[in-house]
Amino acid sequence: MKHRGLLLLAALASSGCLSAPEIVMVDRATALEEQASGSFKDVELRLARAGMRPTPVPFTPNQLEEMGSPPTPLVENLGKTQADRVDELLRRHCVGEGRDGLLVDTRRSCQAGRLTADDVALVARVNRSRLQLWQWMRTVRPSVSEEALRRSWQQVHAEGVVCGGWVESADGTWGEKKC
Repeated sequence: MKHRGLLLLAALASSGCLSAPEIVMVDRATALEEQASGSFKDVELRLARAGMRPTPVPFTPNQLEEMGSPPTPLVENLGKTQADRVDELLRRHCVGEGRDGLLVDTRRSCQAGRLTADDVALVARVNRSRLQLWQWMRTVRPSVSEEALRRSWQQVHAEGVVCGGWVESADGTWGEKKC
């Protein structure tokens, strides 16, 4: 009986009735499967670009103030003069009125904020203007010594220094101007 089954199988195989089924191997998903699963290539590309683009870190006003940044005024003071800016620096103790009549950089004593490059340039301009004023005063009154002119100018100027401004006393110590 076993031989008969084998003979039948051999006869069928030689006659061509028996053939292997056609198998198609697909290594990619079909278009329908790709649509169903979704393509994230565009999203991944946008995410990669966003990761490479630097953006500012959001800080609250309190966090900025804790880091030493002065609080932003509610209204912009566009009409501030150089004298107003110097008075503000004197009040914050970032700059002091030296006993020689010149402004002195005292940023180590600065209470709020910091001294910017614009502030340093302003102090240099004010000091240069004062030196030029003293030279002119010397030409007007040549009989008076430069030291005496500076001292008399500094005494008069000290009266106009803003209250609470940082000033150097005769003994070289720094303190706030009392009003």
